[in-house]
Order: sequence, then structure tokens, then C-alpha cells
Amino acid sequence: MSEVLKGIGIVAGTAIGKIKVLSEDLSRHLHHYSVEAPVREVEKFLVALNQATEQVEKIIENANKHGEDKQAGIMEAHLAMLGDPMLKEAVLQKIKDSMSAPQAVLEVTQEYAAEFAAIDDQYLLERSADVLDIGRRIAKILLDVRGVELGSEPIILFARDIEPSVLTDISSEVVTGLILEHGSTTSHAVIIAKAKGIITVVGVPGSLKLLDGIQVALDGTSGEVVLSPDKAELGLYLARIREERERYVRDLANASLPAVTVDGKRVQLAVNISTPQDMEQALMFGCDGVGLYRTEFLFMGRNNFPTEEEQFQAYREVAEKCGENLCVIRTLDIGGDKPLSYLDIDQESNPFLGWRAIRISLERTDLFVTQLKAILRAGVYGNVALMLPMVISSGEIRRAKECLGQAMSELEHEDKDFARSVPLGIMVETPAAAVIAPHLAKECDFFSIGTNDLVQYTLAVDRGNQKVRKLYNYFHPAVLRLIDGVISAAHDQGIWAGMCGEMAGDPLAAILLVGMGIDELSMNATAMPKVRELIRGIDVLLAKDLLQQVLSLDDGVEIREYLVKALKN
Repeated sequence: MSEVLKGIGIVAGTAIGKIKVLSEDLSRHLHHYSVEAPVREVEKFLVALNQATEQVEKIIENANKHGEDKQAGIMEAHLAMLGDPMLKEAVLQKIKDSMSAPQAVLEVTQEYAAEFAAIDDQYLLERSADVLDIGRRIAKILLDVRGVELGSEPIILFARDIEPSVLTDISSEVVTGLILEHGSTTSHAVIIAKAKGIITVVGVPGSLKLLDGIQVALDGTSGEVVLSPDKAELGLYLARIREERERYVRDLANASLPAVTVDGKRVQLAVNISTPQDMEQALMFGCDGVGLYRTEFLFMGRNNFPTEEEQFQAYREVAEKCGENLCVIRTLDIGGDKPLSYLDIDQESNPFLGWRAIRISLERTDLFVTQLKAILRAGVYGNVALMLPMVISSGEIRRAKECLGQAMSELEHEDKDFARSVPLGIMVETPAAAVIAPHLAKECDFFSIGTNDLVQYTLAVDRGNQKVRKLYNYFHPAVLRLIDGVISAAHDQGIWAGMCGEMAGDPLAAILLVGMGIDELSMNATAMPKVRELIRGIDVLLAKDLLQQVLSLDDGVEIREYLVKALKN
């Protein structure tokens, strides 16, 4: 039996390959660096800074071209840091004090990173990793350190941590797996790995055992890393890979089947997207439209606000691809973990509870009305709905309606075609909205429950904080009761209720949501097949009975375990 290392599975699936260790140590290169006069070191730094900026701009351009919105957004943050005059001045000062250019860059970025990391805030912790990344990028240029040589054979990368910019240029056909000794489940590197479909495990303490050339089998579900698997183990993992490929083919074949329960209850399975390009995969898996179009990614990876025409073209493309199905477009949800370098947002100690989402839109009505006009124009080409994020009061909805009226008046005056009637809904993602759902339902045409924020706000658990991550559980009875109440409030008012958070793509949760009467579930495209399969095999009455049994329990972990056993039986 081969030795097995245990980590945390992040991207599910199976991978086999030889380890390629990525070294972070630049000390050897620094040791051989020839330091010149301060004036010359300043010149070299400025040239390297310019080259680093051009590299990042090219990465953003390529990412946008291929619809890789997450990569583009992350690298946009790097671009902003590269243009930070305070960081630049700090490096220049160290060089003038007779320090070499690469050493000055590394020291300044390490100092900045330490300041960010010292603050107990997940957002700033990720900024810490970004600062270190740009520092290493500039230093590598100065030290003439070449990129990683991967070759053409399937490999599994191993590192203590990895710079997100390294992953942006890596092909998932060559790198089939990623193992990180550190790395959080929400780090930018992990986000990119997810987007590329690279099987990923983090928290693996294997720096003395995971050496170059060692073959490993990687399980992205259990988090297991099998060192030098023997013939029998290798056969087992190869069989799993074949099964995963066969399931993928089977999922595509079943994509046209509706998500209808045994007794005839239809649940719409919609998709969460960030760019028009995301629709290609969604249509392959048979989506019933778009339940969440994250428009903020149109605003990221650039240096200025997108125009009305640019937004209109993007929204129109998605609306047309949805055909007769509904396309729910969420208005700008910026702030929190998605800043914009060109939007003047002051540094906040807790940006997730700060100036973000609908709060920005209702204050910057110039931006809001422009976006509303683009959405209304796109409504001519499809079945478009409008959704407001982070709502906590009826007053916010009414003020948004006033802006919608202004947008219509301006389009009328400009003699542009637009949809005269567009459904207006909100994301229920705060405990406040969930508690007053009966009042909010009177102002809306639909609800979409955003569980990612609803769970962390209800449980007072930062989902990005590893120390409390295990407490983040959407099966917590408090969360389930809030969701049940929201769905009931919607139906009492005669409007539909959907869900677009992470919970919507969990087959275990689907049976409870069907019992609650959910009308729509919106998720990542790859989650649709399993949810569809589960819904087609359950009965609403049995789902309601299971829901009542679950609501009698008082612990989220116990509820999850109960559901696992119930589905097995």
C-alpha cells in the first residue's frame, strides 16, 4: 500500500501525473546579481516595472478574449498595484539608499504584504498575496529568471503556494493537477485553478516527500495524494478517470431532459455566468436560461467604465442565446471582494459590509441609469429580467424603480428601442431581507436567494477565513428556516423564488429545496447534471416529509449526515 498524504479537496476529479516542484526561492539569483550604481539600478527598475505592466496588460487582454473573466479580474488588481505611486516611490527610495533594484522590490512588497496580512480580514489577506506576486514578477525580470518549463507530458504541480499570474498562462491539458502546501480555498490561485478545471488539493504537508519526477494519483474530492501508486492503485485511479469521462459524455446526452420530479413538479435549472462566452458550456449542459448574469466582470480588467453601447452588446448577446428562456441580469455588484481601480472606493476595514452593490448604484445614479438603459435595450432581443443585489429595505427597491423610470424616459427621448416591461427582482442575501421578505415581495416580481452571503451573515462566519471555515454550513437550521420563509413569502405574494448561491448546485440541498417549493435553481453549468438527475428521481411529498424531519434537528453537520444517509436509502 502506497503512502497517502491528506489535504483539502478543492476541485473535484481524479488526476495522475509526475510531480513538478515550483520553487519560490530567488535568493540564489540575488546572490549572483551584479549591483550597479544607484542611478543605473533606478533605470533598470523603471524598465522592469514597465515590462511587468505590459505583461499583465497582455494577460488581461488574452483572458478577456477567451472569456476568462476571473483571471482578468484578478490581474486587474495586479495592474492597479503596479501603478501605485506610493509603492514605486518606496522602491526608489531604497535604491537611492544603495540597495539593489531586485532586493528593493522584494523588500518593499514584503513590507506591504506584511501590513495587509496583519489585519484580520480575508480581503486584505488576498491583497497581501497579490502584492507579493507583483514583487516577484518585477524581481524575476530584473534577475532574468525564466518561466516554468513544463514540457508536454501530463504533470501535477506542487508548491508551498503559487502566484496566480503563473497559473494564468498554464494549460489544463498539460497541468492536470495542482497540490499546494498552503493556499486557502478562496485564494486567487485556487479561483483560477477552478476556472481552468485543474484538479486541486490544498493544505498538503508534503514538501519533503513530493519531489520532482515522483508519480502521484490525486483525488480532488477526498483531498488524498497517493505517492508512487502501485499497479493495482494505478489501475483503480485510471478506472476513475475513465468513469469521469464516461459520466461527462452521459451528462451531455441527458442535457435536454427537464428537471421534473416523479410527480410532475418542474424546477428550472438556470446558469450563473460572468461573460457571454460562458453560455457555450451552459447550453451544452441544457440550461433553462440564465439565473444570474454577473455584470461586474464587464467593468473589470479595464481602466474605465464600459459605455452604454458596450454593455448593451454584451447583454444582448446573452439574451439572444437564452432564446425564450429568462435571462436574469444582476446590476453592478462591485465592492467587497471585487474592487475597481478606477472607482474611488475608500479603503474599508470590512468591505463586505461597506459601500458596495446597490449602495453604490443608488449613490452613483449616473452609472446605474446607464446600466439600466443597456439592460432595457437588450430586453428587445430576449426575455430579460433585472435583479438588484444586497437589498435590505423596500425603500431601496422603490428608489431603484425611480432610476428605472429615468432610464426609460431617456431612452424614449433618444428614440431607442427598449423593453417596456422588464421583471424586477432582488437577491435575498442578507438576514434583513430574509426576515422582511413578506414586505419586499410586494415590491418585486421574483426573489433569488444568494446563499453565499446569506450564510456568512446569518452565522457570522467569514467564508474565506480558514480558522472558521468549518462553521460555514448552509445546512445550519437557522439558514434553512430563513430560506423556507423566503420561499413561502414569495409564493404568498404570487411571485416565484429561485436560488443562485453555491447551495443551489448541491444535490444534497436540492431535495430540501424541492420540499420547500423552490421554482428555480441557478448554478455553475457543470453542477447541472447531478442536480437534474436527483430532481428527476424524487417525489415532492417525500421531499416535504424529509424537510420536516430535517427541520427538527438542531445541528448543521448532523443535518448533512442525515441527508447523506437518506439519499443512500
